[in-house]
Amino acid sequence: MDVKDATVEAALRQACEDAGLPESLRGCVYPLLRDPEGEWPPCCGGGCMPCSSTLADVAVRTLELLGTPRRSPLPPG
Repeated sequence: MDVKDATVEAALRQACEDAGLPESLRGCVYPLLRDPEGEWPPCCGGGCMPCSSTLADVAVRTLELLGTPRRSPLPPG
């Protein structure tokens, strides 16, 4: 997926707003969008900011907005 595509950028921006993820952290979601069916890191429970599960939620929402929902399951977290 071309994360620099205007349609992807717009969907990602909306997904960040929906999840309350600051726009400055949007780049953290790019690796997940580049490999939407790959293994995504689970939450480690360490209170990280941003949390891996939040990034996964934003990526999933972005894919939904694009009409290309994730088919593989999310890791537990």
